[in-house]
Amino acid sequence: MPSQTERNGVLRVVLGDQLTPGISALAGGDCKRDVVLMAEVAEETGYVRHHKKKIAFFFAAMRGFADELRAEGWCVDYVKLDDPGNTGSLTGELVRALERHTPQEVVTTAASEHRVLALQQEWASATGLPVHIREDVRFICSRDAFRDWASGRKQLRMEYFYRDMRRRTGLLMDGDKPVGGQWNFDHENRKPARADLFMPRPLAFDPDAQTAEVLDLVERRFADHFGQLRPFAFPVTREGARQAADYFLSRQLAHFGDFQDAMLRGESFMYHSVLSPMLNVGLLDPLDLCRAAEAAYHDGRAPLNAVEGFIRQVIGWREFVRGIYWLSGPSYTRLNALAAKRA
Repeated sequence: MPSQTERNGVLRVVLGDQLTPGISALAGGDCKRDVVLMAEVAEETGYVRHHKKKIAFFFAAMRGFADELRAEGWCVDYVKLDDPGNTGSLTGELVRALERHTPQEVVTTAASEHRVLALQQEWASATGLPVHIREDVRFICSRDAFRDWASGRKQLRMEYFYRDMRRRTGLLMDGDKPVGGQWNFDHENRKPARADLFMPRPLAFDPDAQTAEVLDLVERRFADHFGQLRPFAFPVTREGARQAADYFLSRQLAHFGDFQDAMLRGESFMYHSVLSPMLNVGLLDPLDLCRAAEAAYHDGRAPLNAVEGFIRQVIGWREFVRGIYWLSGPSYTRLNALAAKRA
């Protein structure tokens, strides 16, 4: 391996759920000198037996994002699962990429789970290079801000956290008061479903050639994983995710609130958005999505109970559960308050 003085640029490592052009790992980067590393690795598909569709969605979205970055001028070193020499681990692929590109340092964004963050924290000792792990700024409430909010509280209740998030973002606020005079319209969101309801299906996308290649890969490599792979109708690009969001906002949001908690045999989606996968990998921005929902209320396209209920899921529950996860630490998954003993 060349000496430190021969190294050039920065190796910027982007993980599979960090598919956002503004991700902190890329901030301040130089497209002419830096290299973006993305890798499909067996380590991330095998630590639990993921649903086939989940694996396919991640790989297809990752490949789409790599194309997006290349179109913006980035040099992307993309390792596919079946590429010769793929070590099957993030650390292994990092080490191989260092041999190919001889960078001066490594920059990455903190992983969204303890297990992978622990790997990132070992990269400096494993490589002998400076490794900068930047905060993931795509969430509205940082880990430190949540810790400050939780400090000294006897109970951590989502409702109170959600109200603070409303104040912080200004969503559905009239000065320092909630629009409509109350914070939560959940009592209006419990109507029973009826079989004669007109329920538009979420917008479906036909797999393009690249996604079809991923589906074949998943079918071949993960045939023993649970779930049905096809039909596969998720959007796997930023443009597709935006189309899915626009479709939900215009066709489904107005009735989302009324039937938010309802279930009906044979109906998998009701009026739900099915946007969580795109939010969670970074193809959609949570605050932008909430502002678009808020605009639907102010424009008279959706009632307050629907819009408030949807926004609460995103800036309330989504941010709150993430905050609890990081606050509680790795031991959180071993808690068992209900003393469950079944396998």
